[in-house]
Amino acid sequence: QLQASGGGLVQAGDSLRLSCTTSGLTFRSYSMAWFRQAPGKEREFVAAIRYNRDGIAYGDSVKGRFAISRDNAKNTVNLQMNSLKPEDTAVYYCAAGRSVILSSIRRDSAYDYWGQGTLVTVSS
Repeated sequence: QLQASGGGLVQAGDSLRLSCTTSGLTFRSYSMAWFRQAPGKEREFVAAIRYNRDGIAYGDSVKGRFAISRDNAKNTVNLQMNSLKPEDTAVYYCAAGRSVILSSIRRDSAYDYWGQGTLVTVSS
């Protein structure tokens, strides 16, 4: 089970930190990712970190503003979002994948489990 939290309403330029806590899986063996979906749009890759931290990837629209990290002791993956823009408004989902190779780290099909999503709204 994946439980995402930390969403909310912020103004452009603000920061938010999302967290995703897992249970029922061996967290250290799973690669973790964040995706988002804005109203009327397709799901978009945001960031991912491999289970052993040998690969971190970001979507082009968030590169340089967002940072993903994981805490294996707490079974948690975090997404630090800085310099938020109105176009970052979306429901953010965390995902866990058991066998995610580097070449597929950005694909939603690579992930086995998904959280329920947390809404981030950025006002202009």
